[in-house]
Amino acid sequence: MRQLADAGRIRRFMEALGAAGNAPAQVYFTGGATAVLLGWRASTIDVDVKLVPDHDALLRALPVLKEQLQLNVELASPADFIPVPPGWEDRSRFVADAGPLSFYHFDLYAQALAKVERGHAQDLGDVRELIARGLVEPRRAIEYFHRIEADLYRYPAIHGPSFRRAVEEAFR
Repeated sequence: MRQLADAGRIRRFMEALGAAGNAPAQVYFTGGATAVLLGWRASTIDVDVKLVPDHDALLRALPVLKEQLQLNVELASPADFIPVPPGWEDRSRFVADAGPLSFYHFDLYAQALAKVERGHAQDLGDVRELIARGLVEPRRAIEYFHRIEADLYRYPAIHGPSFRRAVEEAFR
């Protein structure tokens, strides 16, 4: 069984993935990894990442690093679950460089909305922390939702009216 990922383990993952990289790329953290690195959670079950571009060397390194570091790593981002407007890369918050890789937190507004859509208690707690720490402004989160609302049809698992109510409740 793999271990929980605390900040130290996530940083070791960053260093090891950077060492495996043979070309410049960006790695975007999502979910629990963001919560751990920004300091309101001590650990997370898995480290969700999006690789841009998804070089074969990095993809091949992931299973090896998962075993070496005893860490759960998943390829996942908010864009897999909700529409994300263009420019998310520019809205992503820099973490660190390791080798040829640059690590970021995926657009925090996209993360917050994806968490609201999923609606788990821990996700909603993360949204409250994002707001409390000034990382997400409620008014801007609602505006962000309005920008993506017309594209919800591309995600048939999402019930638009329910998502809208959840957003209004989370960010009022």
